[in-house]
Amino acid sequence: MTTTEDPSLRTAAMGNAQLLALPTFDNVEDERLYRKQRLAGALRIFGRLGFGEGVAGHITVRDPEKTDHFWVNPFGLSFRHMRVSDLLLVNHQGEVVHGDMPVNRAAFVIHSAIHQARPDVIAAAHAHSVHGKAFSSLGIPLDPITQDACIFYDDHRVISEQGGAVVFDIDAGKELAAAFPSGKAAIHQNHGLFTVGTTVEEAAFWFITMDRSCQAQLLAMAAGTPKKIRHEYAAYTQEQTGHHLAGWFQFQPLWQEICRTDPELFD
Repeated sequence: MTTTEDPSLRTAAMGNAQLLALPTFDNVEDERLYRKQRLAGALRIFGRLGFGEGVAGHITVRDPEKTDHFWVNPFGLSFRHMRVSDLLLVNHQGEVVHGDMPVNRAAFVIHSAIHQARPDVIAAAHAHSVHGKAFSSLGIPLDPITQDACIFYDDHRVISEQGGAVVFDIDAGKELAAAFPSGKAAIHQNHGLFTVGTTVEEAAFWFITMDRSCQAQLLAMAAGTPKKIRHEYAAYTQEQTGHHLAGWFQFQPLWQEICRTDPELFD
C-alpha cells in the first residue's frame, strides 16, 4: 500500500464480496499507515460536513503497535486541510511522541481516558456539531423514530457528568469515561456527541449518522409528537445495521469521494 493509492477504490469494482471484507495486513507498518490515512480522510469529511468549530473536535485512532498511544489531529489545524503527515502520536500521559504541533488538551484528557478504559475501542470521534450540541442540551437519549436512529437503540447512553464543562482535568476525563463503559455512542449533556468503533471508519460514520438522527428527532419534536418504532422492530434493525462491519461499510462511499477530491490527504 502506498500513500497515494487506496485499495478500496480498486476493490469497489471487484464485487460485493471483496468490498465487504475488512482489510488485513502483513505488517504493523501497513496497518498504521491504513489507520492514519483513514483518520486524515475522516477529519476532512468532518470538515466538509461542517463539523469544525474553531479549534474544537478530534478523532483518534489507537496505534496498532504501541497500543497505549493514539494518533490525533493537531490543535488548531483545520479539518479540511488535514494530511497524514500532520497527525500526532500521543501517549496516555499526554506527551506528543511524533509530530511537531501541540495536542488539544481536551482531546488528550477525554480520548486517553476512553482508550485506557475500553480496550475494545480502536477509534473515537467527537466534534461540536450543531445538531449534536442542540440535542445534548435536552439530556435525553435518541429515540427509535427512524430506521437510522435504530442503529443506536439500546446501544448509547446519556452522560451528565462534567456536562457543559471544558474537560481539561485528568480526573474529569476518567469520570466521563467511567460513565461510558460500553456502547457505540454517548450524548454528553450540554456538550455534544461521542462515538467509538473498532475502526476509524466505524467511529466516524456513527458520529455522522447520529448527528443526523439528532437533527431528525429535533425536527420531528418541533412538528409534533414522534411515534416510536416498536421494540422488536427497533432491536432487529439495530442488530442488522448497528454492528461493526456495517459501520465500516457505510463509511466507504464517503471515503471514495474524499480520495477523489482531496488526494493531498495522503501527503
